[in-house]
Amino acid sequence: MLSYYYTVKDYGEHEITIQKSRFICYVNRATTEEEAQNFINLIKKKHWDANHNCSAYLIGETNNIQKANDDGEPSGTAGVPMLEVLKKRDLKDTVTVVTRYFGGIKLGAGGLIRAYGKSVSEGLNAIGIVERRLVRVIHVKIDYTWLGKVENELRSSPYTIKEIHYLDGVEVEVYVEEEQISQFTEWMIELTNGQSVINEGTNLYLERLVSNS
Repeated sequence: MLSYYYTVKDYGEHEITIQKSRFICYVNRATTEEEAQNFINLIKKKHWDANHNCSAYLIGETNNIQKANDDGEPSGTAGVPMLEVLKKRDLKDTVTVVTRYFGGIKLGAGGLIRAYGKSVSEGLNAIGIVERRLVRVIHVKIDYTWLGKVENELRSSPYTIKEIHYLDGVEVEVYVEEEQISQFTEWMIELTNGQSVINEGTNLYLERLVSNS
């Protein structure tokens, strides 16, 4: 699993007009090629009357699945520039479709490349990009007498409290990045004079918005 990566915040759409042509950009997450194709087909069905529904997607930890489709536009003028924007933004597991309704003015190859690239770029800015960072849930069991000190120290530390369970003792769940687990464990043992029981839980990704214009 990647320690972190960037992807689109959520499903979203954004429309721009260039030389009287409407360009509607749709973006979504997709972790498999099937999900990406289903999303593309959904947009095509929604805009069955459009001149073009061009698409691009990047999937996998190493972007091992990359596809671009011009959907009737001149070869290389739509899908590839859309894909290049995704790559330039260093995104993963992202699919985009740009629907075009022709406005009567031909843009030429260069104009189309710029238009489709701009549509995706502005769409990503409007919808937002997130960083997904891999963390592990660490379970810290302590006596109630330590709760005030531990909670205060945690809230002023780089670590994030997930939840506090009040049982026979107290169990504090904390998000810790993999490379910081040893450091966190040593710190917690020192903080509680060795009077804490620490166990590692599950892995998950925390999301943080990094771009939203």
